[in-house]
Amino acid sequence: MTFPASFARLARRRLLGAAAAVALSAAFLPAVAPDAAAFQIEGEPRVAFIYAATARDGGWNEALDNARLKVEEELGITIPIVESVPEEATALQNSIDLLAQRGFNVIVGTTYGYSEGILEAAKAYPDVAFVNASGATNHDNLEGFYVRSYEAWYLAGMAAAGASETGTLGILGGFPVGVVNWDINAFALGAQAVDPEIEVIAVYTNSWWDPAREGEVARALLDEGADVIANNLSSSAPFSAAEERGAYSIGFQLDMSQHAPNGHLTSVLFNWDQHLLPTLAALKDGSWEPNPWGAFPSMADGVVSLSPVSDAVPEEVRAQIAAVSEQIVSGEFSPFDGPIHAQDGTVKVAEGARLDDAGLWSMDFLVRGVTGSLN
Repeated sequence: MTFPASFARLARRRLLGAAAAVALSAAFLPAVAPDAAAFQIEGEPRVAFIYAATARDGGWNEALDNARLKVEEELGITIPIVESVPEEATALQNSIDLLAQRGFNVIVGTTYGYSEGILEAAKAYPDVAFVNASGATNHDNLEGFYVRSYEAWYLAGMAAAGASETGTLGILGGFPVGVVNWDINAFALGAQAVDPEIEVIAVYTNSWWDPAREGEVARALLDEGADVIANNLSSSAPFSAAEERGAYSIGFQLDMSQHAPNGHLTSVLFNWDQHLLPTLAALKDGSWEPNPWGAFPSMADGVVSLSPVSDAVPEEVRAQIAAVSEQIVSGEFSPFDGPIHAQDGTVKVAEGARLDDAGLWSMDFLVRGVTGSLN
């Protein structure tokens, strides 16, 4: 699946936190950090992962599990996993109890649905560190984390526009929540940077995992003239549909080129090891201070990136992508630097301004040039 089944609620939870951050005075926000003492585990890291489904699911979990394997290799440790633990407090607590009793001092959750249960566990086991991918709760020994995926989606949009011959791109998303809307909008803005007249058709499947529906939507987008299909979900069905029509495609979370050997342009990649390794190092040396709003790493941190861009994208566009990538990493440019207009022409980000994190999490619009609706 692309995200945990309850991930739509993450956007609402994050929005509340982000909105609160905006409402608080600037003087108050920095004062949060001194109250949060650095946390240090005792001894060497003994890490375990807990998954709500199978670890090798072809999408969200598999990207995290790839990170687990890389951490194992980098640190020379074995990291056990517990699979198919429901997003339900009792089941999660039983698994955490067992791991804690066996001496594991770093427990990695992998779904928003664990947010409340893992918070209770963090309070019950104050000497154990907890981190939770897409988690919405934080504590002295707990930090949720996600990634600025929109940065790489902007670059993917540039690649799509460079390869398109029809001037029409299609993109599939799950639900119209901030974390999906920012990807779709960044994709469109990146495409417009290469071809200002390009059309982007966005369709929400209202599901995180429905291969039949995703294949159907992809074929409909192709019928509408799209010759590049970008998939913000995890099923291989859209890639198969694109391949059958001789169209291009763009993947998400993992390198999806195996599903589209002829038409794959690039994939937006999650490199969670690049977040977990420094987190473990900080836990070991006592410098880890969980962010009260959760961690939000970026391309600059190496946690999100773009897979090699196909030669089907013109050389000059590939050079543009490389240049913009450097600007994003340096902080010189953000995909949501203004001016940015919504579909109806409303100014959402003024010229010279940059959309802040509260605006990202609360994003409830599609940019000008996108065909589609949030309904």
